[in-house]
Amino acid sequence: MLRSVILAASRSTQVERLVATAPFTRDVVRRFVAGAATDDALRATRALVADGQAVTLDYLGEDTTTPEQANATRDEYLTLLRLLGAAGLTPAAEVSVKLSALGQAFDEQFAYDNARQICAAADAVGTTVTLDMEDHTTTDSTLDILAKLRKDHPSTGAVLQAYLRRTESDCRELSAAGSRVRLCKGAYKEPESVAYQSAREVDKSYVRCMNVLMAGDGYPMLATHDPRLIAIGEDRARWFDRDPGRFEFQMLYGIRPEEQKRLVGEGYTVRTYVPYGDQWYGYLMRRLAERPANLMFFGRAVVSKK
Repeated sequence: MLRSVILAASRSTQVERLVATAPFTRDVVRRFVAGAATDDALRATRALVADGQAVTLDYLGEDTTTPEQANATRDEYLTLLRLLGAAGLTPAAEVSVKLSALGQAFDEQFAYDNARQICAAADAVGTTVTLDMEDHTTTDSTLDILAKLRKDHPSTGAVLQAYLRRTESDCRELSAAGSRVRLCKGAYKEPESVAYQSAREVDKSYVRCMNVLMAGDGYPMLATHDPRLIAIGEDRARWFDRDPGRFEFQMLYGIRPEEQKRLVGEGYTVRTYVPYGDQWYGYLMRRLAERPANLMFFGRAVVSKK
């Protein structure tokens, strides 16, 4: 119930104004978002790479409604990739892209053309692109665009969400050699007809999907902060004879940083998902909905500022 309330609030402009103007918000946002500007993203990336971590950068923004907005997002990614290359931060740093921010909602071909330019820019500086997954209504479109992009940019990564009932099948389709797949639990409110509703069901689906990816010939990217699932991931890697160079763990910026360091110390590849930009509200609300610990952190910030 609490998760549903928070996700509903993520779409409320009134709640967004209230949160954005609250005195405690800056401290909360600073924990989960690198900053508003490209320089902030580069600074966070340098620090993480210096600590032995890999990075994927997300320029925040979704529900783009005009070509001008979509092109502005594309141009930001092109600038970011050029600067990452010039700073010597590739291939440790890649980018994550939401197709909705590139025009998917109003013109799929337009979104594909923008994504293709970003993939070409990533190739030019020796790194990769991963297409973020959003709510279930965009899944088929996103996978279709992914298939088109992979014809010229085969390293383009996919994201699959374990809470969707279809995902185990999608994992089988995308577990071939050369395929990069990020497996996450999922952070959108979905109907029971397409998604598992209980945490137990989602966790069981995650493990089934993990097994499919680990048994395949692709490159699994296990996106989770759940200690049980991380331990299972370590176990499955041993079971399927995957050394640390043949899969990776992924975690969000600001969440369980000590666990990220522990995994790096154990020799695993850990990629931190680093969001930046001023369109942070929807992202922050989904992070709060995902984990009660995040909501507790928010509450402590409120109390401390009273």
